[in-house]
Amino acid sequence: MNKIYSMLALIGLIAFQACEGPEGPIGPPGPEGEPGINIVSEVFEVDADFNAENGYAAIFDFDPAIVESDVVLAFIEWEKSGESSVWRALPQTYFFEQGVLIYNHDFTSTDFRLFLDGPLDYSQLSADWTQDQTFRIVIVPGDFAGARIDFTNYEAVTEMLGVDEEDFHKVQLKQKN
Repeated sequence: MNKIYSMLALIGLIAFQACEGPEGPIGPPGPEGEPGINIVSEVFEVDADFNAENGYAAIFDFDPAIVESDVVLAFIEWEKSGESSVWRALPQTYFFEQGVLIYNHDFTSTDFRLFLDGPLDYSQLSADWTQDQTFRIVIVPGDFAGARIDFTNYEAVTEMLGVDEEDFHKVQLKQKN
């Protein structure tokens, strides 16, 4: 008998869950003439040169500053595959016989820094590794922080944010040395 009551209770719970109640009242309208919230990611492309004079770092100002909850992702153009670029997320590591080179970045709400890192004498590197390095910077709004996505995957990040190739514009940011 308990089994029958248990089965009926289970069926009742399932049926109750399947029922939709009436919708609640419509909320008040927003301020007249003001659009709703639009979450937009800012993206740009920068070139950086790394040398002893700038401490093997390039620091760029955000103008205007970004929101404290935003996250800055950086990708380096690692190679070309035909007409397409291959983008790798920073930090990016390369091993030489003399040591390890790491392209890295950090950021605050007012600036971001691209820099060489690792136990290596950077002055021994050829210009291929230090000059005219191209980076793509993606500012991910804090609203996306909990997204279940691999933020090291360039294609997944740009798809999630709805960013296309033409959205990346090469900019000359105010660089601090």
